[in-house]
Amino acid sequence: MHERLLNQEPGIPLHQALAATLEEQIREGAWAVGSPIPPEVALCKLYSISRHTLRHALSTLEDGGLIVRRQGAPTRVISRQRPRKFTQSFNSPADILRYPKETYRVNEVEEYVECDSALASLLKVPVGSSWYHIGAVRKQQGSDLTIAWSDIYILPKFAELTSEPDHTHSMVYEQIERRFDVHIDRAEVDVYACGASPEMAKALDIPEGTPCLAIIRHYFDANGSPFEISVAYHPEKRFVYSMEFRG
Repeated sequence: MHERLLNQEPGIPLHQALAATLEEQIREGAWAVGSPIPPEVALCKLYSISRHTLRHALSTLEDGGLIVRRQGAPTRVISRQRPRKFTQSFNSPADILRYPKETYRVNEVEEYVECDSALASLLKVPVGSSWYHIGAVRKQQGSDLTIAWSDIYILPKFAELTSEPDHTHSMVYEQIERRFDVHIDRAEVDVYACGASPEMAKALDIPEGTPCLAIIRHYFDANGSPFEISVAYHPEKRFVYSMEFRG
């Protein structure tokens, strides 16, 4: 590689100029989504900058959702553009149960389960109750960025809906409503903070213990019985709920 000069405007810190240059290269496809960028030593030599300056710039890119860094592994590109801030207006209670249309699921787990004491406590259901578990990552269209990991539990009799053509692009409770004529009579939403478990960290490609926003949604039918329970984990800085209330 030949040494390159940074286009640093007056008053702009060196690390910001470097971050802007690297972001432009990512946007133009210098490194494909999913591929590693050059190692730190090579980049420092290429731009004649210190490792401290480079790491400050890479931190900016990581905060912007363009790259992911993991100890002992190469820094990889996960998106060519900064993820958009998803803004949703809530006109009805059901709106908070949906995800933006620009996102979709990729199912990685499909299995029948019986709740042990830990899972039963999380889902607020009896120990030994049977569910069909869908474990999936949610992604943004046009990006390799993973927005969330979701554990979705539905009654076993609804398991066949995973074979529907629009399954990955539709909310599961909406599929249940259309196919089985079971409608939401009541929903409960719990929100709390947690650290990423080893399994979650692997699925989301984040360091173990990374702060996450967890959202548990319980969907009840007209008889007051839960027919779907979902637990979604959102890593910090990857997803934003924006709510506006007007009188």
